[in-house]
Amino acid sequence: MQNSQSHRVIAVYQPSTIPAYQGNPLIEALPPLNSFVDDLSALKGKLRCTPDDIHQNGVDRAHSICRVIDDFFQPLSQHIQLHERISLMIRGGYVGRNPDTGDWARHIQNGYERVLSGDLKAIKFTEVYSTAQSMTLIGCSGNGKTTAMKQLLSLYPQVIYHPDTNLEQIIYLKIDCSHDGSLKELCLNFFRAIDRALGTSNYEKQYSMSKRPSIETLLAAMAQVANAHALGVLIIDEIQHLSRSRSGGSEKMLNFFVTLVNTIGLPVILVGTPRAREIFEADMRSARRGSGLGAIFWDPMEEGREWRALTDKLWSLQWLQKRDEILSDEIRTLWYDLSQGVLDIVVKLFVLCQLRAITTKVERITPKLMQQVYNDELIPVHPMLAALRSDDPEAIIKFSDLKLSDTDKRLLKLQQHVAESVQQTPEEFAYQQLRSEEERRVYIALKDDFDTSLLAPAIRKIFDQNPNLTWISLLPLIHAHLTSPEQALPKKEAKPSKGNKASSIKHTQWHTLDSNDLRFIHSQADVDSDMHSTMLKLGLVLNIQSLLEEVS
Repeated sequence: MQNSQSHRVIAVYQPSTIPAYQGNPLIEALPPLNSFVDDLSALKGKLRCTPDDIHQNGVDRAHSICRVIDDFFQPLSQHIQLHERISLMIRGGYVGRNPDTGDWARHIQNGYERVLSGDLKAIKFTEVYSTAQSMTLIGCSGNGKTTAMKQLLSLYPQVIYHPDTNLEQIIYLKIDCSHDGSLKELCLNFFRAIDRALGTSNYEKQYSMSKRPSIETLLAAMAQVANAHALGVLIIDEIQHLSRSRSGGSEKMLNFFVTLVNTIGLPVILVGTPRAREIFEADMRSARRGSGLGAIFWDPMEEGREWRALTDKLWSLQWLQKRDEILSDEIRTLWYDLSQGVLDIVVKLFVLCQLRAITTKVERITPKLMQQVYNDELIPVHPMLAALRSDDPEAIIKFSDLKLSDTDKRLLKLQQHVAESVQQTPEEFAYQQLRSEEERRVYIALKDDFDTSLLAPAIRKIFDQNPNLTWISLLPLIHAHLTSPEQALPKKEAKPSKGNKASSIKHTQWHTLDSNDLRFIHSQADVDSDMHSTMLKLGLVLNIQSLLEEVS
């Protein structure tokens, strides 16, 4: 395969070591079988936060922070399971549709018979058999089902062109059930998705503009198009929207899915929330058919090894100037309690906290800030999270479909607030005036001792005068330049004592101070008793009893 990440590639055949797959061009044109570990580098998000990024202005940092929502992906054990099943379903489904044995042609002839008769059960060749499997993936909204599916499918090209047979093989197709829940709209979504994959508009025009096609006609055409393009797997997302009443009843709806797998030979993955369970439980025969490779239930992540790995990785993606490098157990525990391990909420709560930290100039994530963000910004999902905390199955099903669109709106508003409230600090301005990594290193080393408005020009001047010296060699020259008699005011106002400096900081600004400053600690305490307990926790209160025991 020339590029397994490309949307459309020309077939390059690689012999398979598995007997059932050998001599099948639909399988041997696929990317080679790799272990999940080999695919990790392709799946992991490439987002990084460098020291330079932290010193950008607030607006630029807000844009970088919001990228976490789309660009962050941490492979988990549940992704390994899904990856393996997708691979099995695609390859296993092609075993019974081998073009070189005539099986694929017989499937197409049967499909033509169904289109003519409008009967999904019509066949011309009885010896054709199906090797396709089906699977269901169930999980609450925000559990990462759609994101994971998108990432795992990206390991395959969507279309492989076979020049010898002029076949455009579609490896996967993902469609969503519309909110109106009709089977007809599902079929039309299928034709639109086929057109997008092939870069045409033929199928949608043919079937959406014809005179009121019946459901039977659309279903037969859908099955035939899937076979004509050797579709590897069909993923139907948001299956909970499929309405029994608008689809002609659960029996008709479920029989269609069974026919796709057993008669057409097309592997199908149904994805939905816990409310979709009623679709399958309505008919036990179809429910059994719907679990050829089993049903996967994605519960919210539990507190454990994977939770620690996920939150540690996220914690490194902070564009905050006073961030804590190590994630404390207190914040990690609170983070889980507020998000209940729902991946989408885990990430969005983290992003919202960073945006709030910039607008309030706290410039770090604290337990108090995280709790405030949850209370203010995640109100739409409070019912679902409360249901998860209660561990009540009925409540979970009731609230499992809550969408996070309102939360997305809050993200946009907070991003706008950053643009409105953040003014560029003298330090940010000076940092932007520097031209190289070496100049910035000198700035970081000296910024606490000299006025930033004088430090940046001095660094540029000395670097220009001594282009061949390293930045370490230039440090004493710059220091001498700024402390020379000619520079009457280079020092920061003779470095005022901390006692005098403290008096100039208003109580309302204490939350912007360093994390180890007692005034900042006080700003994070709701009541005086919290202040005392926090100081005890940080080891800032002398334990007289312990001291007396040591002395005695």
